[in-house]
Amino acid sequence: MRAPSAKQRIFIEAGRREFVRNGYGSSSIRTIAHEAGVSLSALYYHYKNKQELLLATLMDGVDTYDAVCDAELAESGDDAIEQLRAFVRGNVKFRTQFPDHARMIATEVRNLEPEGARLYEERRRAGRRRIRDIIDAGIEEGVFTTRYPDDCRRSILAMTSAIANWYDPTGPDTPQVIAERYAELSLNLLCPGGVPVPVSNGRDGR
Repeated sequence: MRAPSAKQRIFIEAGRREFVRNGYGSSSIRTIAHEAGVSLSALYYHYKNKQELLLATLMDGVDTYDAVCDAELAESGDDAIEQLRAFVRGNVKFRTQFPDHARMIATEVRNLEPEGARLYEERRRAGRRRIRDIIDAGIEEGVFTTRYPDDCRRSILAMTSAIANWYDPTGPDTPQVIAERYAELSLNLLCPGGVPVPVSNGRDGR
């Protein structure tokens, strides 16, 4: 799907607010048009029905997620441990800065019709490779020692996904604190014997 235009983004944001507030089944395209401040015909010009708008809204959420995670990973270098920390930071940042995007992804994908679900799954598959590639690289390097990489991957995704349901912007924990804590939890899963300490090349061993 092409990136939404400025006009389409207005409909996507209005749809997201309505879907999060009332759920897909109880939301109406007329209410979404009213939320966007446009006529029903103007909305139909861009999206032929509620299902098409739902898909566009979910895809927009994935685009935002990818952008946030990629920005963190771009600064992490090639070290698998630092990449894992960056991936977790990106997930926490997405869930705390864009909670409605995250809630939509968690609750409304099930309402996609088969063709929309297929397109969405194709789009999400690329994103899932991020953490799989990080874990595979860490295992190959010998820094991740888990015997259950797939279970670790699913656990990390599940626990970071849940943050949007309980995060409170008034505190007590900041997104930075949450990211550090969840990175440690993730590393404990991947390194059950303890996270390896880098060996110095210095003559005194420090």
